Order: sequence, then structure tokens, then C-alpha cells
Amino acid sequence: MANRQSTIVNLKSLHMRLALIGYGKMGHAIETLAVERGHVIHAVIAGADNRNGHALGIERLAGVEVALEFTRPDAAAGNIEQLVRAGIPVVTGTTGWLDRFPEIEQLVRQHGGSLLHSPNFSVGVQLFLRAAGDLARRFANRPGFEASIVEQHHAGKLDAPSGTAVRLREVTRSRDPSREFPISSVRAGAIPGIHTLAYDSSVESVRLEHTAHGREAFAAGALAAAEWLPGHRGVFTFEEMLFGRDG
Repeated sequence: MANRQSTIVNLKSLHMRLALIGYGKMGHAIETLAVERGHVIHAVIAGADNRNGHALGIERLAGVEVALEFTRPDAAAGNIEQLVRAGIPVVTGTTGWLDRFPEIEQLVRQHGGSLLHSPNFSVGVQLFLRAAGDLARRFANRPGFEASIVEQHHAGKLDAPSGTAVRLREVTRSRDPSREFPISSVRAGAIPGIHTLAYDSSVESVRLEHTAHGREAFAAGALAAAEWLPGHRGVFTFEEMLFGRDG
């Protein structure tokens, strides 16, 4: 308990009424940690009960202070839209729906709502991305190395490449536009998540890697985001929550 709480620092633990939209492995992990921290799971809405967002009506969500949405790429945007219209702050970790992000962002701002989204709620991953950006800057203009990204996840993950791998490529390309940073995706077994940035030459290799050992780190980050979001209007990322918009 103490170790999990110490993953996120300087965040007050508030007793809140939460809704879990999606009840897969992440939903279960968030539920366990939320109850340990004294929160109330006010509603659990699984995918089978929520075709086209029909279960996200105002009556069922009455009293909910924050919704945590971890579902499927084809359901996420519709779920977020319904929650924003209901006036409920939303934390989402679903990936693969960002083709609809501009319209969702506009909806949030029109309704004075709150949305925090991230492909990965691990604090370690956010630090990894910053280290990757610094490494890319240092390898820029050194032509003897080929750069690549490999991401590995469990067989049930639907989108490929992962949202974290896409973000890793964005970060590295911003520091070194001369390289493409191609992504290779692996889907096998029960791997929670491994992301590797590699530089290879004919005589040496450099690796920067983040490995998730389970879903606890992601659940802790998502729950911290849910504790932070009320009172913040607009659209935010987990990175902005941790480091600020100019951090």
C-alpha cells in the first residue's frame, strides 16, 4: 500500500465517488486501489451493458464526481462525448481513437468540461519519454547509428503500434528529425508492456527501455489523475499534470 501510494507524490487523497467505464483488467486494478484509498465506486459500466454509450445516462451517473474510461478504441470517443455532456470530468487511457480528438476537444471546451487523456499513466514511462528525448538529441547528427522502437504487449491489446510507442516516436523525432524511428509491434502472451528505444551500429548498441511488471503503476497514475482533475477545466495530458504545461 505505502509503495503504491508513494509512486505519486504531493497529491492529496480525496474520498470521491468514481465511475468505472470499462471493467477489464485496468478497471479491476483501478477499483482495487481506489477502494484501498477510501474512494467509493459509485458505478461500474462494462462494455456489454454500454452499446453505443446508451448506459451513460444522467440518471445512472448521478452523484459521480469523476469517470475513468478504459475501454476499446471504437467505443472511447462516444463514451467521452456522453460523459462530457453529462458534466462529468473524464480520465481516459483508451488509445486508438485520436482521429476524433479535435471534435472531442471542441466539445469539452464548449461545455466547460474536463478531460485528461494519456496513452500511458505510468510515472516511469513519462520519465522514460523525457530521457528518450534527451538521448535522441544527443544522437542527432551521428550517422553511424540506426534508430528503432520496439513495443511489446499482451495478445489482447487491439491497437498497434501502442499509443506510448507513437508518443515515443513523436518525442524522438522532435529532437532528431533526420531519423524515422520505425516502430515494430509484438502481441503475445500476457506482457503488460515493454517499450525499447534502440540505436545500433556495426560495432555497438545502445538501449533505453521501460518494462511494466503489472498494472499497478498504471492504476496508480490513473487514480492520481482522477484526484487531480476536478476543478481543472479543459483538456490535459498526464504529462502536463505531472510536469506542468511548460515543464
